[in-house]
Amino acid sequence: MATFEIVMPKLGESIIEATIIKWLKQEGEKVAEDEAIAEIATDKVDSEIPSPVEGVMAQLLFKEGEVVPVGKTIAVIDLDGDSAGSKPPAAKPEKPAKEAEKKPARETVATTAKPAAAATSRFLSPLVKNIAAQEKISAEELETIPGTGKDNRITKDDLMNWLQSRSQKPAPAPPAARTTSAAAPPPPAVRVAAGDEVVEMDRMRQLIASHMVRSMQTSPHVTSFVEADVTELVRWRERIKDSFRQRENIKITFTPVFIEAIAKALRDHPGVNVSVDGTRIIRHKNVNVGMAVALPGYNLIVPVIRQADQKNLIGITREVNDLAERARAGKLVPDEIMEGTISLTNLGSFGTLMGSPIINQPQTAIVATGIIRKRPVVIETPAGDSIAIRHVMIASLTFDHRVIDGALAGDFLNSFVKYLEHFDTNQPL
Repeated sequence: MATFEIVMPKLGESIIEATIIKWLKQEGEKVAEDEAIAEIATDKVDSEIPSPVEGVMAQLLFKEGEVVPVGKTIAVIDLDGDSAGSKPPAAKPEKPAKEAEKKPARETVATTAKPAAAATSRFLSPLVKNIAAQEKISAEELETIPGTGKDNRITKDDLMNWLQSRSQKPAPAPPAARTTSAAAPPPPAVRVAAGDEVVEMDRMRQLIASHMVRSMQTSPHVTSFVEADVTELVRWRERIKDSFRQRENIKITFTPVFIEAIAKALRDHPGVNVSVDGTRIIRHKNVNVGMAVALPGYNLIVPVIRQADQKNLIGITREVNDLAERARAGKLVPDEIMEGTISLTNLGSFGTLMGSPIINQPQTAIVATGIIRKRPVVIETPAGDSIAIRHVMIASLTFDHRVIDGALAGDFLNSFVKYLEHFDTNQPL
């Protein structure tokens, strides 16, 4: 019997494992070439695994909810198409010395629904939740474990090292003897009244919630606001949007212009294009601008325009449209939402006047643009002041006060506004 092994694909430079969310093909079912056989998820994005061959699904080696390392065989396809009695022999068991170590990885997500792991605000992979539940690690203790994974995630090694060091420490003092700074107080209990609907967060909302809480705990947030007179920019877009769409087959919004202005302002003020690593400041060479995209169901994802300062406005526009379209269709790959150095959220597209968003860690700044509205504005001229109707927008910069002070934030914002107010409306496009 000729068979073909399907392995867990490499989904990004920092992705070492993924969770099988759902099998789309069961044992004995026919599989067409390029047909999706499974839905998988990482802590970044969800995606599907297509089959590169045609045949019959002979064996599924993992259950739904299990975490699988990249490169591990997850299924076997019978290329001869004879599923009856053609299952290959089960995989050989691991050596006894490794069996106990690998056991948590074979537990399903359903066994991880323990109060301790669920109560923590940190994102935990199903494998880590499993170990925490089995070892009876409290939510309070989980909050104190340093993580070495992406975005300070707790890896399996972090947890195993913590358990080893904990076994060598004396038992913790009772709660009455601890100081108030030992741990954050638990959240208040929520009363569910008659008629209230209780809805479990989906996986993406849990990730967003955890990411937002960690960001606020990581850095002190400060927000500065400025006004921008974008009248000429609005007139330019109204003048060219129809011909541009007819020629390029894509629409042009204000978002690509904002991204271009952010990239230019970052080149003027590279102190904003940084990240913090302990006591070290990482000054990024590349200008990678993340753009917040609202998804169906009001979830959020931030794909990245890489090296935005090296691209012209048409190039940025094409990439913005492509990433936004694939984000809403759930077709992004993990690398496309990684390595951003600053983010943009266009609140104006939802009719919002202004806002102070949360920083997308490990970045140290995020720009928010509000709705563009007509307002009476005082115009200063050599002949005197006058009042005119202008298109005005409020922009903000939320920044990490550990490394960015008000003066730098203000200079960056004013530079951003300068590029919008002096936008070249005669540039070829």
